[in-house]
Amino acid sequence: MGNVAVFTLGGTIAMTAAPGGGGVVPALGAADLIAAVPGLADSGISLDVTDFRRLPGAGLGFADLVALTHAAGDKDVDGVVVTQGTDTIEETAFALDLLWTNEMPLVVTGAMRNPTMAGADGPANLLAAARVAASPAARGLGCLVVLGDEIHAARWVRKTHTISPAAFRSPDTGPVGLVAEGRARILNRPFRHDVGRLDPTVRNPRTAVLPVVLGDDGETLRRAGDGLDGLVVAAFGVGHVPAATVDTLTEIAARIPTVLASRIGAGPVLTHTYGYPGAEADLLSRGLIPAGALDPYKARVLLHLLLASGRDRASIIDAFATTA
Repeated sequence: MGNVAVFTLGGTIAMTAAPGGGGVVPALGAADLIAAVPGLADSGISLDVTDFRRLPGAGLGFADLVALTHAAGDKDVDGVVVTQGTDTIEETAFALDLLWTNEMPLVVTGAMRNPTMAGADGPANLLAAARVAASPAARGLGCLVVLGDEIHAARWVRKTHTISPAAFRSPDTGPVGLVAEGRARILNRPFRHDVGRLDPTVRNPRTAVLPVVLGDDGETLRRAGDGLDGLVVAAFGVGHVPAATVDTLTEIAARIPTVLASRIGAGPVLTHTYGYPGAEADLLSRGLIPAGALDPYKARVLLHLLLASGRDRASIIDAFATTA
Protein backbone atom coordinates (compact mmCIF):
# COMPACT_ATOMS: atom_id res chain seq x y z
CA MET A 1 0.00 0.00 0.00
CA GLY A 2 2.98 2.35 0.34
CA ASN A 3 5.81 3.56 2.53
CA VAL A 4 5.06 6.28 5.08
CA ALA A 5 7.39 8.18 7.42
CA VAL A 6 5.85 9.08 10.79
CA PHE A 7 7.26 11.96 12.83
CA THR A 8 5.90 12.34 16.36
CA LEU A 9 6.03 15.76 18.03
CA GLY A 10 4.10 15.02 21.23
CA GLY A 11 0.69 16.44 22.10
CA THR A 12 -2.45 14.83 23.52
CA ILE A 13 -2.13 11.87 21.19
CA ALA A 14 1.16 10.99 22.93
CA MET A 15 0.21 11.84 26.51
CA THR A 16 -0.20 9.60 29.50
CA ALA A 17 -0.63 10.07 33.23
CA ALA A 18 2.32 11.70 34.96
CA PRO A 19 3.88 9.87 37.90
CA GLY A 20 2.25 11.07 41.10
CA GLY A 21 -0.79 12.52 39.34
CA GLY A 22 -1.30 16.12 38.27
CA GLY A 23 -2.60 15.50 34.75
CA VAL A 24 -1.28 13.94 31.57
CA VAL A 25 2.02 14.88 29.90
CA PRO A 26 3.71 14.00 26.57
CA ALA A 27 5.42 10.68 27.26
CA LEU A 28 4.67 8.16 24.50
CA GLY A 29 7.25 7.70 21.79
CA ALA A 30 6.70 6.87 18.14
CA ALA A 31 6.87 3.12 18.69
CA ASP A 32 4.30 3.34 21.50
CA LEU A 33 1.86 5.23 19.26
CA ILE A 34 2.23 2.81 16.37
CA ALA A 35 1.76 -0.22 18.62
CA ALA A 36 -1.55 1.19 19.90
CA VAL A 37 -3.22 1.42 16.47
CA PRO A 38 -5.51 -1.54 15.66
CA GLY A 39 -5.39 -2.47 11.98
CA LEU A 40 -2.21 -0.60 11.17
CA ALA A 41 -0.10 -3.75 11.01
CA ASP A 42 -2.58 -5.29 8.56
CA SER A 43 -2.94 -2.19 6.39
CA GLY A 44 -0.04 -3.07 4.12
CA ILE A 45 1.59 0.31 4.86
CA SER A 46 5.29 0.17 5.73
CA LEU A 47 6.20 2.67 8.43
CA ASP A 48 9.44 4.51 9.14
CA VAL A 49 8.96 6.13 12.57
CA THR A 50 10.93 8.99 14.12
CA ASP A 51 10.51 10.23 17.69
CA PHE A 52 11.15 13.87 16.70
CA ARG A 53 9.86 15.95 19.65
CA ARG A 54 7.93 15.35 22.88
CA LEU A 55 6.20 18.67 23.38
CA PRO A 56 2.64 19.89 23.94
CA GLY A 57 1.17 21.63 20.90
CA ALA A 58 1.62 25.02 22.55
CA GLY A 59 5.32 24.30 22.99
CA LEU A 60 6.11 24.06 19.26
CA GLY A 61 7.77 26.88 17.34
CA PHE A 62 8.85 27.82 13.85
CA ALA A 63 12.33 26.32 14.37
CA ASP A 64 10.74 22.91 15.07
CA LEU A 65 8.73 23.13 11.86
CA VAL A 66 11.70 24.13 9.73
CA ALA A 67 13.72 21.23 11.15
CA LEU A 68 10.79 18.90 10.52
CA THR A 69 10.41 19.85 6.86
CA HIS A 70 14.14 19.26 6.30
CA ALA A 71 14.07 15.86 8.03
CA ALA A 72 10.84 14.75 6.35
CA GLY A 73 11.92 16.00 2.94
CA ASP A 74 14.96 13.74 3.06
CA LYS A 75 12.85 10.59 3.42
CA ASP A 76 12.43 8.32 0.39
CA VAL A 77 8.78 7.49 1.06
CA ASP A 78 5.34 7.90 -0.48
CA GLY A 79 4.10 10.25 2.21
CA VAL A 80 4.70 11.69 5.68
CA VAL A 81 2.53 11.72 8.80
CA VAL A 82 3.11 14.20 11.62
CA THR A 83 1.45 13.69 15.01
CA GLN A 84 1.20 16.67 17.36
CA GLY A 85 -0.98 18.52 19.83
CA THR A 86 -4.20 19.90 18.41
CA ASP A 87 -3.83 23.31 20.13
CA THR A 88 -1.68 24.64 17.29
CA ILE A 89 -2.51 22.38 14.33
CA GLU A 90 -4.32 25.11 12.39
CA GLU A 91 -1.15 27.25 12.54
CA THR A 92 1.55 24.59 12.26
CA ALA A 93 -0.17 22.85 9.34
CA PHE A 94 -0.41 26.11 7.39
CA ALA A 95 3.24 26.89 8.13
CA LEU A 96 4.21 23.40 6.96
CA ASP A 97 2.14 23.87 3.82
CA LEU A 98 4.03 27.07 3.02
CA LEU A 99 7.39 25.40 3.66
CA TRP A 100 6.71 22.02 2.03
CA THR A 101 8.05 21.80 -1.53
CA ASN A 102 7.58 18.05 -2.13
CA GLU A 103 4.88 16.34 -4.14
CA MET A 104 4.40 13.61 -1.54
CA PRO A 105 1.60 14.26 0.96
CA LEU A 106 2.42 15.74 4.37
CA VAL A 107 -0.42 14.80 6.73
CA VAL A 108 -0.85 16.26 10.22
CA THR A 109 -3.01 14.57 12.82
CA GLY A 110 -3.51 14.45 16.58
CA ALA A 111 -6.14 13.62 19.17
CA MET A 112 -8.75 15.41 21.22
CA ARG A 113 -8.92 12.62 23.83
CA ASN A 114 -5.72 11.37 25.42
CA PRO A 115 -4.96 7.62 25.63
CA THR A 116 -6.12 7.36 29.26
CA MET A 117 -9.70 8.34 28.32
CA ALA A 118 -12.54 6.17 27.10
CA GLY A 119 -13.00 6.66 23.37
CA ALA A 120 -9.48 7.97 22.75
CA ASP A 121 -9.40 9.08 19.09
CA GLY A 122 -5.64 9.05 18.53
CA PRO A 123 -5.28 5.51 17.10
CA ALA A 124 -8.09 5.97 14.56
CA ASN A 125 -6.72 9.37 13.51
CA LEU A 126 -3.21 7.97 13.09
CA LEU A 127 -4.48 5.07 10.96
CA ALA A 128 -6.53 7.41 8.76
CA ALA A 129 -3.59 9.80 8.40
CA ALA A 130 -1.29 6.96 7.34
CA ARG A 131 -3.80 5.88 4.70
CA VAL A 132 -4.01 9.41 3.31
CA ALA A 133 -0.23 9.81 3.31
CA ALA A 134 0.14 6.53 1.39
CA SER A 135 -2.51 7.44 -1.17
CA PRO A 136 -1.47 8.54 -4.67
CA ALA A 137 -4.64 10.64 -4.74
CA ALA A 138 -3.18 12.94 -2.07
CA ARG A 139 0.00 13.75 -4.00
CA GLY A 140 0.54 17.39 -4.85
CA LEU A 141 -1.94 18.67 -2.27
CA GLY A 142 0.68 19.94 0.16
CA CYS A 143 -0.08 19.69 3.85
CA LEU A 144 -3.35 18.05 4.84
CA VAL A 145 -4.99 17.70 8.25
CA VAL A 146 -6.78 14.44 9.02
CA LEU A 147 -8.98 13.93 12.09
CA GLY A 148 -12.26 12.07 12.50
CA ASP A 149 -11.82 10.48 9.04
CA GLU A 150 -12.11 13.91 7.41
CA ILE A 151 -9.35 15.35 5.20
CA HIS A 152 -8.86 19.11 5.40
CA ALA A 153 -6.58 21.46 3.50
CA ALA A 154 -4.12 23.18 5.85
CA ARG A 155 -5.00 26.50 4.22
CA TRP A 156 -8.59 26.39 5.51
CA VAL A 157 -8.81 24.19 8.60
CA ARG A 158 -9.59 25.62 12.04
CA LYS A 159 -10.02 24.20 15.51
CA THR A 160 -13.56 25.23 16.41
CA HIS A 161 -14.14 23.62 19.82
CA THR A 162 -11.99 23.15 22.91
CA ILE A 163 -12.93 19.55 23.73
CA SER A 164 -15.18 18.04 21.05
CA PRO A 165 -13.73 15.11 19.05
CA ALA A 166 -15.27 16.84 16.02
CA ALA A 167 -13.39 20.07 16.70
CA PHE A 168 -11.77 20.55 13.29
CA ARG A 169 -13.67 22.27 10.51
CA SER A 170 -12.96 24.24 7.36
CA PRO A 171 -15.65 26.96 7.62
CA ASP A 172 -15.24 28.45 4.15
CA THR A 173 -14.80 25.27 2.13
CA GLY A 174 -15.56 22.12 4.09
CA PRO A 175 -13.24 19.09 4.01
CA VAL A 176 -11.50 18.18 0.76
CA GLY A 177 -12.07 14.47 1.29
CA LEU A 178 -12.64 11.61 3.69
CA VAL A 179 -11.37 8.18 4.61
CA ALA A 180 -13.88 5.39 4.04
CA GLU A 181 -13.43 1.61 3.97
CA GLY A 182 -9.71 2.06 4.43
CA ARG A 183 -9.25 4.33 1.43
CA ALA A 184 -8.57 8.04 1.10
CA ARG A 185 -11.17 9.67 -1.12
CA ILE A 186 -10.28 13.15 -2.35
CA LEU A 187 -13.48 14.97 -3.30
CA ASN A 188 -12.03 18.41 -4.06
CA ARG A 189 -8.45 19.23 -5.03
CA PRO A 190 -7.50 22.49 -3.31
CA PHE A 191 -5.50 25.00 -5.29
CA ARG A 192 -2.06 25.54 -3.72
CA HIS A 193 -1.08 29.20 -3.69
CA ASP A 194 2.59 29.65 -4.53
CA VAL A 195 4.37 32.35 -2.53
CA GLY A 196 7.79 31.16 -3.68
CA ARG A 197 10.43 29.27 -1.78
CA LEU A 198 10.74 30.43 1.83
CA ASP A 199 13.91 30.33 3.92
CA PRO A 200 12.84 31.36 7.44
CA THR A 201 16.41 31.39 8.76
CA VAL A 202 17.37 34.83 7.43
CA ARG A 203 15.76 36.82 10.24
CA ASN A 204 14.12 36.21 13.59
CA PRO A 205 11.21 38.66 13.44
CA ARG A 206 8.75 39.50 16.16
CA THR A 207 5.17 39.33 14.92
CA ALA A 208 1.80 39.37 16.63
CA VAL A 209 -1.97 39.25 16.24
CA LEU A 210 -3.81 42.03 18.03
CA PRO A 211 -7.61 42.28 18.07
CA VAL A 212 -9.58 45.47 18.11
CA VAL A 213 -12.32 45.49 20.72
CA LEU A 214 -15.42 47.45 21.58
CA GLY A 215 -14.48 50.98 22.59
CA ASP A 216 -10.84 50.52 21.53
CA ASP A 217 -8.86 53.78 21.63
CA GLY A 218 -5.72 52.40 19.95
CA GLU A 219 -3.42 52.73 22.95
CA THR A 220 -2.82 48.98 23.28
CA LEU A 221 -2.07 48.81 19.55
CA ARG A 222 0.36 51.70 19.83
CA ARG A 223 2.29 50.19 22.74
CA ALA A 224 2.46 46.72 21.24
CA GLY A 225 3.36 47.97 17.78
CA ASP A 226 6.51 49.69 19.07
CA GLY A 227 8.26 46.34 19.57
CA LEU A 228 7.12 44.48 16.47
CA ASP A 229 8.48 43.76 13.00
CA GLY A 230 5.05 42.86 11.66
CA LEU A 231 1.46 43.06 12.89
CA VAL A 232 -1.84 41.42 12.03
CA VAL A 233 -4.90 43.37 13.14
CA ALA A 234 -7.92 41.18 13.90
CA ALA A 235 -10.66 43.62 12.93
CA PHE A 236 -14.43 43.57 13.26
CA GLY A 237 -16.56 42.09 10.51
CA VAL A 238 -15.24 42.55 6.97
CA GLY A 239 -12.29 44.66 8.18
CA HIS A 240 -13.49 47.51 10.38
CA VAL A 241 -11.96 49.23 13.42
CA PRO A 242 -13.07 52.04 15.74
CA ALA A 243 -12.26 55.48 14.35
CA ALA A 244 -10.16 56.21 17.45
CA THR A 245 -7.61 53.57 16.35
CA VAL A 246 -7.15 54.83 12.78
CA ASP A 247 -4.30 57.28 13.40
CA THR A 248 -2.40 54.70 15.43
CA LEU A 249 -2.78 52.07 12.73
CA THR A 250 -1.70 54.57 10.08
CA GLU A 251 1.51 55.26 12.02
CA ILE A 252 2.20 51.55 12.57
CA ALA A 253 1.56 50.69 8.90
CA ALA A 254 4.07 53.36 7.87
CA ARG A 255 6.78 51.60 9.94
CA ILE A 256 6.09 47.89 9.63
CA PRO A 257 3.97 45.57 7.45
CA THR A 258 0.49 45.65 8.98
CA VAL A 259 -2.09 43.16 7.78
CA LEU A 260 -5.84 43.67 8.06
CA ALA A 261 -7.72 40.44 8.84
CA SER A 262 -11.17 39.67 10.21
CA ARG A 263 -11.53 38.24 13.69
CA ILE A 264 -14.68 36.34 12.57
CA GLY A 265 -12.81 33.27 11.34
CA ALA A 266 -14.77 32.75 8.11
CA GLY A 267 -15.26 34.90 5.04
CA PRO A 268 -12.94 37.47 3.46
CA VAL A 269 -11.84 40.95 4.38
CA LEU A 270 -13.42 43.31 1.84
CA THR A 271 -11.48 46.01 0.01
CA HIS A 272 -13.83 48.73 -1.26
CA THR A 273 -17.40 48.31 0.00
CA TYR A 274 -17.28 50.56 3.07
CA GLY A 275 -15.44 53.88 3.03
CA TYR A 276 -15.96 55.63 6.35
CA PRO A 277 -12.98 56.28 8.72
CA GLY A 278 -11.96 52.89 10.12
CA ALA A 279 -13.63 50.91 7.33
CA GLU A 280 -11.65 48.56 5.09
CA ALA A 281 -11.28 50.94 2.13
CA ASP A 282 -10.05 53.71 4.43
CA LEU A 283 -7.55 51.41 6.17
CA LEU A 284 -6.15 49.98 2.95
CA SER A 285 -5.65 53.51 1.61
CA ARG A 286 -3.53 54.14 4.71
CA GLY A 287 -1.14 51.28 3.92
CA LEU A 288 -2.64 48.25 5.64
CA ILE A 289 -2.39 44.98 3.68
CA PRO A 290 -5.58 42.96 3.14
CA ALA A 291 -5.50 39.36 4.41
CA GLY A 292 -8.25 38.23 2.04
CA ALA A 293 -9.85 35.09 3.46
CA LEU A 294 -6.92 34.23 5.73
CA ASP A 295 -7.95 34.29 9.37
CA PRO A 296 -5.72 36.36 11.69
CA TYR A 297 -3.67 33.40 12.93
CA LYS A 298 -2.89 32.05 9.47
CA ALA A 299 -2.20 35.59 8.26
CA ARG A 300 0.33 35.96 11.04
CA VAL A 301 2.00 32.64 10.08
CA LEU A 302 2.39 33.85 6.48
CA LEU A 303 3.61 37.29 7.55
CA HIS A 304 6.12 35.79 9.99
CA LEU A 305 7.57 33.37 7.43
CA LEU A 306 7.83 36.10 4.80
CA LEU A 307 9.64 38.44 7.20
CA ALA A 308 11.86 35.61 8.44
CA SER A 309 12.81 34.92 4.82
CA GLY A 310 13.88 38.53 4.30
CA ARG A 311 11.01 39.57 2.02
CA ASP A 312 10.46 43.29 1.51
CA ARG A 313 7.13 45.10 1.72
CA ALA A 314 6.34 44.81 -1.99
CA SER A 315 6.97 41.06 -1.89
CA ILE A 316 4.80 40.69 1.21
CA ILE A 317 1.93 42.54 -0.50
CA ASP A 318 2.27 40.27 -3.54
CA ALA A 319 2.31 37.13 -1.37
CA PHE A 320 -0.89 38.09 0.43
CA ALA A 321 -2.56 38.97 -2.86
CA THR A 322 -1.62 35.51 -4.16
CA THR A 323 -2.47 33.50 -1.06
CA ALA A 324 -5.54 35.28 0.18
